[in-house]
This record gives sequence, C-alpha cells and structure tokens, in this order.
Amino acid sequence: MSETPNVPPRHQYEAFLRQLPADWEQKEITQVGAVVGGGTPSRAVPSFWRGSIPWVTPGEVSGEAAKLLHDTNEHISASGLAGSGANLLPTGSLLVTTRATLGARVINAVPMATNQGFKSIVFKKPEEASYYYHLFEKVKPELVRRASGTTFLEISSAEFASIKVPSPSPSEKMKIAELLDTLDTAIHQTEAIVKKLKQVKQGLLHDLLTRGLDASGELRPDRSEAPDHYQPSPMGWVPKAWSLGSVGAEFDIQLGKMLDAKKNLGVYKSYIGNKAVQWAGIDMSAAQLVKMTRSDLVRFRLAKGDLLVCEGGEVGRAAIWEDPVEECYCQKALHRLRPLRGYSSHLMLAFLRYWTSRDMLANYVSQTSIAHLTQEKLASVPLPVPDPEEQFAVAERLVAQDAKARSEEQRLAKLKATKAGLLDDLLTGRIRVTPLLAQ
Repeated sequence: MSETPNVPPRHQYEAFLRQLPADWEQKEITQVGAVVGGGTPSRAVPSFWRGSIPWVTPGEVSGEAAKLLHDTNEHISASGLAGSGANLLPTGSLLVTTRATLGARVINAVPMATNQGFKSIVFKKPEEASYYYHLFEKVKPELVRRASGTTFLEISSAEFASIKVPSPSPSEKMKIAELLDTLDTAIHQTEAIVKKLKQVKQGLLHDLLTRGLDASGELRPDRSEAPDHYQPSPMGWVPKAWSLGSVGAEFDIQLGKMLDAKKNLGVYKSYIGNKAVQWAGIDMSAAQLVKMTRSDLVRFRLAKGDLLVCEGGEVGRAAIWEDPVEECYCQKALHRLRPLRGYSSHLMLAFLRYWTSRDMLANYVSQTSIAHLTQEKLASVPLPVPDPEEQFAVAERLVAQDAKARSEEQRLAKLKATKAGLLDDLLTGRIRVTPLLAQ
C-alpha cells in the first residue's frame, strides 16, 4: 500500500487490510466480479408478477442464517425482469444488502433477481463465492463508512465496486471457505437440536405437570382417555392420586432483607437481587457485597436447595440456589422458599415455570404501580402434591431434560466462539490455513 507503516490507519477497514500477509493480493471488488444492481417491476402491471423468477428483498436476507438462498417470497415474470432495473443473477452470485440494512448477504442457489436494495457480485470464478461470503463479515464496517443518505444509508455502485478485498491464492480461498463452512454446518445443526429440545421440553413439562408418572414410571393416560383418573383443581386438571395443598403448606416463605442505606454496620457478605434470578439459574455476576448484621446473617442466609422467587417485576420467575458461593443473602424483592416436608424444589420450580408461561398466577398478583406477589398471596397459591417418590421421579426427568438442553446450548456457544476466533484468524491471514489443516 502507499501508506508507510508509521502512518496510523485512517479507519477500521484500512487497519484490517494492513495486517494481511504480504503474499495476498488486494483487489477491488470489480476485479473479482461484475457488480450488478436490482430493481422492482411496476406493481401496476399484473403480468410482471407471479412468474417463475425468484425475486428477493433485503428483509428476506437480513434475518437469514443460511448461506444459500433457494427460494423467495415473491416471483416475477420474464416481462417483469425486462421491464425493470432487475437483473437475473446466475447461481453462485453474492447478494449483498446495500440500502438501509448494510452488509447482510447470501449466495443464490438458483438464478434469481433482487430489488434495488442490493448490490450483487457475479464472480469471474463462481467457486470463490463461499470465501467472499465469509469475508463480507469483515467488509461490513467499510460499507457503513462509505454509505450516505438522509432517509436511510445507501452505498453507490461505484463506491461498492471500488472497495478493496483480500485475494489469497485460489487454493487458500477454497480451504478457508471449507473450514468456515464446516463450522457453519455444525452451528446450524446444533441450533436445530437446541430448538427441538426446547419444543420437547415444553411438551414434557406440560405432560409431567398435568399427568405425572404412574408406579411404573410411565406417563399416566391423558384425561381424554381416562377421565376417572383426574380431578379438577384451581390450577387445572390433575391426577386423583395427587393431593391438593398450597405453597404455604409445603414451604417456609421468607422475604429477603431490605438494606438500610443509613446503617453501615456488620460484615460484608454476598447479596443478590431479583436481576440475578433467571430461569436458567442464578447469575452471580449481578451479586453485590453488602454489610449484614449478625441477626441478618442468621435469618436471611441462603441454603442449598432454596427456591428464590421474584416478588415483583417478572412475577414468579424463579431459580434454585445451588450454593455457588459459601455464604449469600437475598434482597426483599425475592421470596425464599424452603421445603417444610421435603417437597421437591425442582418440582416447585417446574410448576412456577408452567404457571407463569400460561399466566395462571394472575389472580394472585396484586396490581399497584407495579405487579407484585405478596408473601400471603404466594402462600395461598394452590399446589398439587404428588407422593414423594413421584415428585422425585418427575423432578429427575425434568432435570435430565434441562441438563441435556443446557449441554447443547453450551456446545452451540463454544462452536460460535470457535468460529468467531477462526473467522478473524483465517480472514486476516494471522493463521494460515494450510498449517492449520495439517494440525
């Protein structure tokens, strides 16, 4: 490049280009392919529409996770193509949004046209499309920098075509794309597993909390098949084998400690509020260190297995305290539920999740300036009480399903982190792809 190494880069994309390997060429986009615009046929001419040519708009790409686009919401006819600024793009072109939403991209798996919100690249070497698909993650900031407009940002064809992009050897481009595509495939497959597990979990939650498990560990027949096995309750139909109690009869309910900012007595201890209580568990990053008196230490200390329930805000949101730190306390916006007679905290958590998802706690929530669930109201909430063995079996089934879903979510997060790091390393040439494949 013309700039000397001592001159600082003028912008983010220039800094990216400067760190590329010396043996990589830098070419303007127009040198790797033709830049093609799009257009919209007149809506006043019906014959321009409902043809056989897929016609894509930015909204279909912006939320599109897949690299390949096989079909579109609307189709235009050959006369619509000829009577507008739209162009038929050959398979393997890179369609990039360049108006309002900048930098979303996709590769067309079949010939198609776009509206004017795109600049598309028809490559001289179509086999390189995958490499440039991944590269545009790095090009996005440059699109934004070069765009202009008052109503919405847009980048012109000339500006788009003049952007310089890295151009390693053809074989290195192919290997980079292959590695990143492999990771993308693993990510998409894991996302599908996570989505499926969430659906299964919701169905399992409903079945277990309305039908329970019989002595053999199987779901009881549905009420439509065996109506004599069920009884009505304030929270819906439940098995006759279950007794009907209340939250207050099964749990000691204690509101957390309201801190007095005027008092500066006691010793520092970990302290959590309702922001720390999430359905996925306790978020200890939201914990604080506060001073607690000796009497507070006895009354408000959390014990492993305590269920923490939000009194206000998202009323009923709950999590189980699993003792991540040696000593911790909770604020007044949280109810601490501690079993009196061995009721499963995991089963109680499942009921709360089920009830809140169906707005079944509405009759017990007080509405003032904000919604809140008082200690008295929470104690009065009707609670089905299976026998201890069934409680354990149902809770065990739910915990196992949670663990399976959490494992896949962690795997997905790890894959995404790996891809983010590898994307940066490979596209900057910081790690060369041939040695990486050898490893």
